[in-house]
Amino acid sequence: MHPKSDAVRISDTMKPTDLESRVSSLSLAVSSTLFALLAAALVWAYWPGLAEIVAAWNRDPDYSHGYIVMPIALYFLWSRREQLQVERLAPSWGGVVLLSLVAVVRYYSGKFYLGPVDAWSIPLALGGIVLLCFGRQCFRWCLPSVAFLYFMIPLPYSAETWLSVPLQRIATGLSTEMLQLIGIPALAEGNVIWIGERPLMVAEACSGLRILVGIFALAFAFVLFSGWAWWQKVAVVLAAVPVAILANSLRIVVTALLQEMVSGEVAHRFSHDLAGFVMIPLAGFLFWAVLAYLDRLFPVHEVMTSAAVVKASRKGR
Repeated sequence: MHPKSDAVRISDTMKPTDLESRVSSLSLAVSSTLFALLAAALVWAYWPGLAEIVAAWNRDPDYSHGYIVMPIALYFLWSRREQLQVERLAPSWGGVVLLSLVAVVRYYSGKFYLGPVDAWSIPLALGGIVLLCFGRQCFRWCLPSVAFLYFMIPLPYSAETWLSVPLQRIATGLSTEMLQLIGIPALAEGNVIWIGERPLMVAEACSGLRILVGIFALAFAFVLFSGWAWWQKVAVVLAAVPVAILANSLRIVVTALLQEMVSGEVAHRFSHDLAGFVMIPLAGFLFWAVLAYLDRLFPVHEVMTSAAVVKASRKGR
Protein backbone atom coordinates (compact mmCIF):
# COMPACT_ATOMS: atom_id res chain seq x y z
CA MET A 1 0.00 0.00 0.00
CA HIS A 2 1.42 3.41 -0.95
CA PRO A 3 1.83 6.15 1.67
CA LYS A 4 0.23 8.62 -0.72
CA SER A 5 -2.97 6.59 -0.98
CA ASP A 6 -3.11 6.32 2.84
CA ALA A 7 -2.86 10.08 3.12
CA VAL A 8 -5.69 10.50 0.66
CA ARG A 9 -7.89 8.09 2.63
CA ILE A 10 -7.15 9.86 5.90
CA SER A 11 -7.97 13.22 4.37
CA ASP A 12 -11.21 11.81 2.95
CA THR A 13 -12.35 10.39 6.30
CA MET A 14 -11.46 13.52 8.32
CA LYS A 15 -12.88 16.38 6.28
CA PRO A 16 -12.81 19.86 7.86
CA THR A 17 -16.59 20.10 7.66
CA ASP A 18 -17.00 16.88 9.64
CA LEU A 19 -14.57 18.12 12.30
CA GLU A 20 -16.35 21.47 12.58
CA SER A 21 -19.67 19.68 12.89
CA ARG A 22 -18.39 17.49 15.72
CA VAL A 23 -16.92 20.47 17.56
CA SER A 24 -20.18 22.39 17.13
CA SER A 25 -22.22 19.45 18.44
CA LEU A 26 -19.94 19.10 21.45
CA SER A 27 -20.15 22.82 22.18
CA LEU A 28 -23.95 22.72 21.95
CA ALA A 29 -24.08 19.73 24.32
CA VAL A 30 -21.88 21.55 26.85
CA SER A 31 -24.00 24.71 26.57
CA SER A 32 -27.21 22.73 27.00
CA THR A 33 -25.85 20.97 30.08
CA LEU A 34 -24.75 24.30 31.56
CA PHE A 35 -28.19 25.77 30.82
CA ALA A 36 -29.93 22.88 32.59
CA LEU A 37 -27.70 23.27 35.66
CA LEU A 38 -28.17 27.05 35.82
CA ALA A 39 -31.93 26.72 35.31
CA ALA A 40 -32.10 24.28 38.22
CA ALA A 41 -30.03 26.72 40.30
CA LEU A 42 -32.44 29.51 39.35
CA VAL A 43 -35.45 27.47 40.54
CA TRP A 44 -33.66 26.70 43.81
CA ALA A 45 -32.64 30.34 44.38
CA TYR A 46 -36.13 31.70 43.66
CA TRP A 47 -38.11 28.88 45.26
CA PRO A 48 -39.69 31.00 48.06
CA GLY A 49 -40.68 33.67 45.55
CA LEU A 50 -42.06 31.10 43.10
CA ALA A 51 -44.12 29.52 45.88
CA GLU A 52 -45.58 32.94 46.71
CA ILE A 53 -46.42 33.57 43.06
CA VAL A 54 -48.32 30.27 42.81
CA ALA A 55 -50.11 31.08 46.07
CA ALA A 56 -51.23 34.39 44.54
CA TRP A 57 -52.62 32.50 41.53
CA ASN A 58 -54.74 30.40 43.89
CA ARG A 59 -55.71 33.27 46.18
CA ASP A 60 -56.47 36.14 43.79
CA PRO A 61 -58.80 35.63 40.79
CA ASP A 62 -57.03 38.50 38.99
CA TYR A 63 -53.94 36.28 38.64
CA SER A 64 -55.53 32.88 38.06
CA HIS A 65 -54.31 33.09 34.46
CA GLY A 66 -50.76 32.55 35.71
CA TYR A 67 -51.02 28.80 35.16
CA ILE A 68 -51.29 29.18 31.39
CA VAL A 69 -48.56 31.80 30.91
CA MET A 70 -45.70 29.29 30.77
CA PRO A 71 -47.39 26.98 28.21
CA ILE A 72 -48.17 29.98 26.01
CA ALA A 73 -44.55 31.19 26.27
CA LEU A 74 -43.34 27.74 25.21
CA TYR A 75 -45.76 27.82 22.29
CA PHE A 76 -44.21 31.11 21.18
CA LEU A 77 -40.82 29.39 21.09
CA TRP A 78 -42.19 26.43 19.14
CA SER A 79 -43.98 28.61 16.59
CA ARG A 80 -40.81 30.63 15.97
CA ARG A 81 -38.43 27.67 15.91
CA GLU A 82 -37.51 28.20 12.25
CA GLN A 83 -35.99 31.58 13.12
CA LEU A 84 -33.42 29.97 15.43
CA GLN A 85 -30.05 29.49 13.74
CA VAL A 86 -28.53 26.56 15.61
CA GLU A 87 -25.15 26.95 13.91
CA ARG A 88 -24.78 30.42 15.44
CA LEU A 89 -25.34 29.30 19.04
CA ALA A 90 -22.33 30.21 21.15
CA PRO A 91 -21.80 31.35 24.76
CA SER A 92 -21.71 35.09 25.40
CA TRP A 93 -20.11 36.97 28.27
CA GLY A 94 -23.03 39.39 28.10
CA GLY A 95 -24.94 36.84 30.15
CA VAL A 96 -22.49 37.34 33.01
CA VAL A 97 -23.22 41.08 32.97
CA LEU A 98 -26.97 40.48 32.98
CA LEU A 99 -26.77 37.92 35.79
CA SER A 100 -24.58 40.31 37.79
CA LEU A 101 -27.30 42.94 37.44
CA VAL A 102 -29.84 40.37 38.70
CA ALA A 103 -27.62 39.65 41.69
CA VAL A 104 -27.49 43.36 42.55
CA VAL A 105 -31.27 43.65 42.24
CA ARG A 106 -31.79 40.62 44.46
CA TYR A 107 -29.36 41.93 47.06
CA TYR A 108 -31.11 45.28 47.44
CA SER A 109 -34.60 43.78 47.23
CA GLY A 110 -33.70 41.48 50.11
CA LYS A 111 -32.02 44.26 52.06
CA PHE A 112 -35.03 46.58 51.81
CA TYR A 113 -37.67 43.80 51.88
CA LEU A 114 -38.89 44.46 48.34
CA GLY A 115 -40.40 41.07 47.58
CA PRO A 116 -42.19 42.10 44.34
CA VAL A 117 -38.94 43.49 42.91
CA ASP A 118 -37.24 40.17 43.60
CA ALA A 119 -40.02 38.28 41.79
CA TRP A 120 -39.82 40.60 38.80
CA SER A 121 -36.15 39.71 38.35
CA ILE A 122 -36.99 36.06 37.52
CA PRO A 123 -37.48 36.53 33.75
CA LEU A 124 -34.40 38.77 33.70
CA ALA A 125 -32.36 36.00 35.32
CA LEU A 126 -33.69 33.45 32.83
CA GLY A 127 -32.74 35.75 29.97
CA GLY A 128 -29.25 36.11 31.42
CA ILE A 129 -28.84 32.32 31.53
CA VAL A 130 -29.94 32.02 27.89
CA LEU A 131 -27.53 34.76 26.84
CA LEU A 132 -24.65 33.19 28.76
CA CYS A 133 -25.17 29.67 27.41
CA PHE A 134 -26.34 30.24 23.84
CA GLY A 135 -25.46 33.80 22.84
CA ARG A 136 -27.14 36.87 21.45
CA GLN A 137 -28.95 35.27 18.51
CA CYS A 138 -30.75 32.79 20.78
CA PHE A 139 -31.42 35.56 23.31
CA ARG A 140 -33.17 37.68 20.66
CA TRP A 141 -35.11 34.63 19.50
CA CYS A 142 -36.49 33.76 22.94
CA LEU A 143 -36.84 37.36 24.21
CA PRO A 144 -40.62 37.59 23.44
CA SER A 145 -41.28 34.40 25.43
CA VAL A 146 -39.13 35.58 28.33
CA ALA A 147 -40.88 38.95 28.36
CA PHE A 148 -44.28 37.21 28.26
CA LEU A 149 -43.44 35.54 31.58
CA TYR A 150 -44.01 38.87 33.30
CA PHE A 151 -47.76 38.29 32.88
CA MET A 152 -47.57 35.49 35.45
CA ILE A 153 -46.05 37.70 38.18
CA PRO A 154 -48.50 39.56 40.44
CA LEU A 155 -48.25 43.33 40.52
CA PRO A 156 -47.06 45.02 43.71
CA TYR A 157 -49.88 46.18 45.96
CA SER A 158 -49.08 49.84 45.29
CA ALA A 159 -49.21 49.25 41.53
CA GLU A 160 -52.51 47.35 41.88
CA THR A 161 -54.00 50.26 43.79
CA TRP A 162 -52.62 52.79 41.32
CA LEU A 163 -54.30 50.91 38.46
CA SER A 164 -57.45 49.66 40.17
CA VAL A 165 -58.66 52.97 41.61
CA PRO A 166 -58.92 54.88 38.31
CA LEU A 167 -60.24 51.78 36.49
CA GLN A 168 -62.87 51.38 39.20
CA ARG A 169 -63.90 55.03 38.92
CA ILE A 170 -64.07 54.96 35.11
CA ALA A 171 -66.06 51.71 35.11
CA THR A 172 -68.55 53.16 37.57
CA GLY A 173 -69.13 56.30 35.51
CA LEU A 174 -69.34 54.50 32.15
CA SER A 175 -71.69 51.82 33.52
CA THR A 176 -73.98 54.49 34.94
CA GLU A 177 -74.16 56.29 31.60
CA MET A 178 -74.86 53.01 29.78
CA LEU A 179 -77.71 52.24 32.19
CA GLN A 180 -79.17 55.70 31.68
CA LEU A 181 -78.87 55.25 27.92
CA ILE A 182 -81.08 52.14 27.98
CA GLY A 183 -83.67 53.83 30.19
CA ILE A 184 -82.64 52.61 33.67
CA PRO A 185 -82.63 55.42 36.29
CA ALA A 186 -79.08 55.24 37.64
CA LEU A 187 -76.92 57.65 39.58
CA ALA A 188 -73.22 57.29 40.43
CA GLU A 189 -72.09 58.27 43.91
CA GLY A 190 -68.43 57.48 44.39
CA ASN A 191 -68.05 53.80 43.51
CA VAL A 192 -71.73 53.07 44.17
CA ILE A 193 -74.39 53.03 41.47
CA TRP A 194 -77.85 53.87 42.79
CA ILE A 195 -80.65 52.28 40.77
CA GLY A 196 -83.72 53.80 42.30
CA GLU A 197 -83.27 53.12 46.00
CA ARG A 198 -81.08 50.03 45.53
CA PRO A 199 -77.30 50.48 45.63
CA LEU A 200 -74.86 48.49 43.50
CA MET A 201 -71.32 48.57 44.87
CA VAL A 202 -68.52 48.54 42.28
CA ALA A 203 -65.87 46.92 44.43
CA GLU A 204 -62.13 47.06 43.79
CA ALA A 205 -62.32 43.45 42.54
CA CYS A 206 -64.64 44.76 39.79
CA SER A 207 -62.13 47.30 38.54
CA GLY A 208 -61.41 45.20 35.44
CA LEU A 209 -57.71 44.67 36.15
CA ARG A 210 -57.97 40.98 35.27
CA ILE A 211 -59.59 41.73 31.92
CA LEU A 212 -56.96 44.40 31.24
CA VAL A 213 -54.11 41.95 31.84
CA GLY A 214 -55.77 39.35 29.60
CA ILE A 215 -56.27 41.82 26.73
CA PHE A 216 -52.70 43.05 27.04
CA ALA A 217 -51.56 39.43 26.73
CA LEU A 218 -53.63 39.06 23.53
CA ALA A 219 -52.15 42.31 22.21
CA PHE A 220 -48.65 41.05 23.00
CA ALA A 221 -49.25 37.86 21.04
CA PHE A 222 -50.71 39.76 18.09
CA VAL A 223 -47.79 42.18 17.97
CA LEU A 224 -45.37 39.25 18.06
CA PHE A 225 -46.86 37.40 15.10
CA SER A 226 -48.35 40.24 13.07
CA GLY A 227 -46.69 41.73 10.01
CA TRP A 228 -48.30 45.13 10.57
CA ALA A 229 -46.27 48.33 10.72
CA TRP A 230 -44.85 49.42 14.06
CA TRP A 231 -47.31 52.30 14.47
CA GLN A 232 -50.23 49.92 13.86
CA LYS A 233 -48.87 47.61 16.56
CA VAL A 234 -48.66 50.56 18.95
CA ALA A 235 -52.31 51.34 18.16
CA VAL A 236 -53.23 47.73 18.93
CA VAL A 237 -51.51 47.85 22.33
CA LEU A 238 -53.16 51.17 23.20
CA ALA A 239 -56.56 49.78 22.17
CA ALA A 240 -56.28 47.16 24.93
CA VAL A 241 -57.19 49.74 27.58
CA PRO A 242 -60.56 50.95 26.19
CA VAL A 243 -61.50 47.39 25.21
CA ALA A 244 -60.93 46.19 28.78
CA ILE A 245 -62.83 49.14 30.24
CA LEU A 246 -65.80 48.56 27.90
CA ALA A 247 -65.94 44.83 28.66
CA ASN A 248 -65.84 45.45 32.40
CA SER A 249 -68.52 48.13 32.16
CA LEU A 250 -70.76 45.68 30.29
CA ARG A 251 -70.31 43.23 33.15
CA ILE A 252 -71.44 45.85 35.65
CA VAL A 253 -74.43 46.76 33.47
CA VAL A 254 -75.53 43.12 33.21
CA THR A 255 -75.14 42.76 36.98
CA ALA A 256 -77.27 45.86 37.54
CA LEU A 257 -79.97 44.58 35.19
CA LEU A 258 -80.07 41.22 36.95
CA GLN A 259 -80.33 42.96 40.32
CA GLU A 260 -83.16 45.15 39.05
CA MET A 261 -85.13 42.56 37.08
CA VAL A 262 -84.39 39.25 38.82
CA SER A 263 -82.82 39.38 42.29
CA GLY A 264 -79.76 40.53 44.15
CA GLU A 265 -78.68 36.94 44.76
CA VAL A 266 -78.68 36.13 41.04
CA ALA A 267 -76.74 39.33 40.32
CA HIS A 268 -74.20 38.43 42.99
CA ARG A 269 -73.72 34.93 41.56
CA PHE A 270 -73.25 36.28 38.05
CA SER A 271 -70.75 38.92 39.13
CA HIS A 272 -68.59 36.57 41.20
CA ASP A 273 -69.05 33.16 39.56
CA LEU A 274 -70.02 33.48 35.89
CA ALA A 275 -68.68 36.87 34.87
CA GLY A 276 -65.07 35.69 34.93
CA PHE A 277 -65.86 32.99 32.36
CA VAL A 278 -68.10 35.17 30.20
CA MET A 279 -66.35 38.53 30.09
CA ILE A 280 -62.88 37.35 29.06
CA PRO A 281 -64.23 35.80 25.81
CA LEU A 282 -66.38 38.92 25.30
CA ALA A 283 -63.31 41.13 25.74
CA GLY A 284 -61.46 38.92 23.28
CA PHE A 285 -64.28 39.34 20.76
CA LEU A 286 -64.22 43.13 21.20
CA PHE A 287 -60.46 43.13 20.71
CA TRP A 288 -60.88 41.07 17.53
CA ALA A 289 -63.43 43.62 16.30
CA VAL A 290 -60.89 46.41 16.86
CA LEU A 291 -58.29 44.45 14.88
CA ALA A 292 -60.76 43.87 12.04
CA TYR A 293 -61.60 47.59 11.98
CA LEU A 294 -57.94 48.63 11.89
CA ASP A 295 -57.29 46.08 9.16
CA ARG A 296 -60.03 47.60 6.99
CA LEU A 297 -59.06 51.15 7.93
CA PHE A 298 -55.45 50.68 6.84
CA PRO A 299 -55.48 48.08 4.03
CA VAL A 300 -52.16 46.72 2.81
CA HIS A 301 -51.44 47.43 -0.85
CA GLU A 302 -48.81 45.55 -2.76
CA VAL A 303 -46.18 47.85 -4.26
CA MET A 304 -44.65 46.68 -7.52
CA THR A 305 -41.65 48.16 -9.29
CA SER A 306 -41.67 48.91 -13.01
CA ALA A 307 -39.38 45.93 -13.63
CA ALA A 308 -41.80 43.63 -11.81
CA VAL A 309 -44.72 44.95 -13.88
CA VAL A 310 -42.83 44.33 -17.14
CA LYS A 311 -41.89 40.82 -16.00
CA ALA A 312 -45.49 40.04 -15.04
CA SER A 313 -46.77 41.29 -18.40
CA ARG A 314 -44.28 39.09 -20.25
CA LYS A 315 -45.46 36.06 -18.29
CA GLY A 316 -49.07 36.92 -19.20
CA ARG A 317 -48.20 36.68 -22.86
